[in-house]
Amino acid sequence: MREALFYKKTEHHEVQCGLCPHYCRIKEKQRGICGVRENIDGVLQSLVYGKVVASHVDPIEKKPLFHFLPGSYSFSIATAGCNFRCDFCQNWQISMAPREYKIIPGENWNPEEVVAEAVERECQSISYTYTEPTVYFEFALDCAKLARARGLKNVFVTNGFTSPEAVRLVAPFLDAANIDLKSFREEYYRKICGGSLAPVIASIKLIKELGIWIELTTLVIPGLNDSAQELQGIAEFIKNELGEGVPWHVSAFFPTHKMLDRLPTPEETLVRAREIGLTAGLQHVYCGNLLVPEAANTYCGHCGKTVITRSGHRVTSSEIKDGQCAFCGHNLPGVFR
Repeated sequence: MREALFYKKTEHHEVQCGLCPHYCRIKEKQRGICGVRENIDGVLQSLVYGKVVASHVDPIEKKPLFHFLPGSYSFSIATAGCNFRCDFCQNWQISMAPREYKIIPGENWNPEEVVAEAVERECQSISYTYTEPTVYFEFALDCAKLARARGLKNVFVTNGFTSPEAVRLVAPFLDAANIDLKSFREEYYRKICGGSLAPVIASIKLIKELGIWIELTTLVIPGLNDSAQELQGIAEFIKNELGEGVPWHVSAFFPTHKMLDRLPTPEETLVRAREIGLTAGLQHVYCGNLLVPEAANTYCGHCGKTVITRSGHRVTSSEIKDGQCAFCGHNLPGVFR
């Protein structure tokens, strides 16, 4: 265990967690919504510090990040737990284990071991992913500090449901984030995810404001968030509030966890979502989880030429030199050096 950051003690040995916008008030011997932060004798403890439940070397494109060191590899880790309860969670066996099964799986690692493994396996970054890095914030922060000192980049793959205080604390050590924008409706977040949209929007804006490279992902689920109106709203939010160069990944849903009653997302739905994004003025919209021809390639926003060709998560060719289009010299949005 490790004493948690972002909490305050209240009356009757209760504590209030300030790590995420749930702001849980936790009685003694009880845990917060995430299932991995427990009030023990009036002290909030993280139960997942160093309890690594998954570790892999992944292409950075798998996060997905297409404009951040494309073609590189990222050492990817997670602990158990999440502050959402998405019915469609693809990693529910580890994200929901503390909440639904009251267990904390994982092997003991320290930050030094994580960074050493990333260096040994010739990765350019460490990604905190698979579950929700917010719930293992203390461990991720300590790893990120050491990684930065060793010349590695740090990446959060996150639902964005993080308090502003936590975002600001990790920001100096965070280089990129892929943030899920699951829907543009509050009702969807409440019923399907067990969260709230407004804090996610605020977090996305803050992360962008703090100079961290961001890309957004929307899992498009038939009948739930695939209407033209909703997709249009997300696209316009990205363009108007974040900028036309911020990439948007529209990904296909496959039945899993508690959402087994819906069909997978058809290819034509993703193609339509991509067209909506491009028509709204976004320069870079990608289709994920399905091999849609040319929808994984990167095109120059100025001359329209193909500057990165991809096959799945693999970069097969690149026409980018020092962050510029090799054909017209246009500066491409992202981190390419």
